[in-house]
Amino acid sequence: MRNAWFQVHKWIGLLLAVLIIPLCVTGAALVWDEAFDHVVNPQRYAVSAGAALAPEQLASAAQAAAGTAKIATLKLPAEPGAPAIASTGPMPSKTQGPAARTNVYLDPATGKVLDVSNSRSGLIAIMHRIHGTMLIPVWGRPIVGWIGVAMLFSCFTGIWLWWPTVGKWVRGLRWRRHRNLDTNLHHLFGFWIAAPLFVLSLTGAWISFPTFFGPLVGENARPMGFSAERAAMNKAQPLPVPRMPLAAAQAAALAKQPGSVAQIAWPTDYKAVWQFTILPVRGKSATVAVADASGIASVAPDANRGQAAIARLMRQIHDGTGMGVVWQVIIFLGGMLPAILAITGVIMWWRARGWKAAARERRKAQVSAA
Repeated sequence: MRNAWFQVHKWIGLLLAVLIIPLCVTGAALVWDEAFDHVVNPQRYAVSAGAALAPEQLASAAQAAAGTAKIATLKLPAEPGAPAIASTGPMPSKTQGPAARTNVYLDPATGKVLDVSNSRSGLIAIMHRIHGTMLIPVWGRPIVGWIGVAMLFSCFTGIWLWWPTVGKWVRGLRWRRHRNLDTNLHHLFGFWIAAPLFVLSLTGAWISFPTFFGPLVGENARPMGFSAERAAMNKAQPLPVPRMPLAAAQAAALAKQPGSVAQIAWPTDYKAVWQFTILPVRGKSATVAVADASGIASVAPDANRGQAAIARLMRQIHDGTGMGVVWQVIIFLGGMLPAILAITGVIMWWRARGWKAAARERRKAQVSAA
């Protein structure tokens, strides 16, 4: 069994090393993508002190910067020092993944435009695409999912091979199990990262294959036409001129659910409904839908309950959102260390080829001498 697991572990590492390294490194960097964005694009965060303008004023400033493209969403700053971010409707696209949008970064206190960018351009956006699809059209997400499945086997077989064949298991924690530095690094890092990497691989596979993993936890099968409906929603364009002004829609939403507005989504040609994410004084955020034609407001079901909560939790565990700095550090190491394991594993394999070839030559020489 040990030799069989060794072959599985070796060939997973060798065949997927080229894919594992960029996948893991981008995942590690994206744990703190917002902090990274502060460094890469400091102009977006050069905000002024003072109270934020009304959403309709910010939307008007964003619309002027966006040109002919209509504003589809407006995210208000969640904390001091953060910008307001408006996004337009999706641009026509034949590529895989979310369609490109124009993002407008605004100073919430003055309405000054701080930056205008394409949502699919820039270093951070490219890293998201590498981590999600490896930049491979159509089959990118399934490939990433299968890499996650392969990593599950790699974690299991790695622990099996790490386990000392002689003596107690604590012998495996020794630093110098081998005379080569790369082999010692491979054994030690592999042990400490195995459990977190197993969790990250499982959640990554879950995100890539929701239709397989969802029913395992009681999630209902998605109805016929779900994919087509979702594609239509992703392509929906904001209405050129909504019947209901933003201020009136916001007043109706706050009357239904008092609190502070965190995000606004404009009515679209697919669904003529305003959507407001509202933070109440106490409790969790709520989404209030306001019909553009009638002005009737209703509170949407809580997406953080029931079956949807499991899928959301899988994504939170995978990317570290709201999971605390300790788990975020673990995710970061879970991205960087596998890259080191892939490199050291290739070195170990290459060295083994050398001494095996030398051993064969010695045996041939012995046979010839006999």
